[in-house]
Amino acid sequence: MCGRLTITHPNEALAALFDAVMGNDLPQGARFNVCPTQPLAVVTSEGGTRRLRAMRWGFVPAWYKTPTDGPLIINARSDTVAVKPAFREAVRTRRCIVPASGFYEWQAGPKGERLPWYFTRADGQPMALAGIWQHWERDGEAIDSVATVTTEAGPGMAGVHDREPVILEPADWPLWLGEAGHGAAVLMRATARGVLARPWRVDAKVNSNRASGPELIAPLEA
Repeated sequence: MCGRLTITHPNEALAALFDAVMGNDLPQGARFNVCPTQPLAVVTSEGGTRRLRAMRWGFVPAWYKTPTDGPLIINARSDTVAVKPAFREAVRTRRCIVPASGFYEWQAGPKGERLPWYFTRADGQPMALAGIWQHWERDGEAIDSVATVTTEAGPGMAGVHDREPVILEPADWPLWLGEAGHGAAVLMRATARGVLARPWRVDAKVNSNRASGPELIAPLEA
């Protein structure tokens, strides 16, 4: 789940929001259909400095011989992230935040069709999705990659899906980024009621990873 994002807030605004130093390799412009394998702007904290930097969406485990040596890993489940070999070191030492303006989720229709819904925060602020990241390097090729963490769906999913991304509140950012000691596991929980706006159906053209443009998030007329 949570396999498509929108990022319409400017990089400068995201850097200011997270008090992060902005990298020079960030994707530019509003993006209304961010797909796996594409670059994301990711917040990390290392040595007391937060950085907003580009990473590939699609976690590459250290043992992969090539970036496509195994399944494309875009999400990590909160209930197994601490024990799965691909993730357990990352969730201890390489946690990050993935800013997003919103995300799409799909619901099965009465005829088996995929019906897309769009989710945003009720307050209009960017979402801070919990993530883990990995540095992979082999044969002269180096990639920093990221996966978002998911948990059981809360009330804001409105029955659309049984899982949702972990969305962090500002007071929780230091703990998730490793700046405030240990105990970040408690943050991997469903979003509280009222944090997410009521979702709306959007046109099925977003089902294509080639689709783009602000019309993708327009509410579908009845």
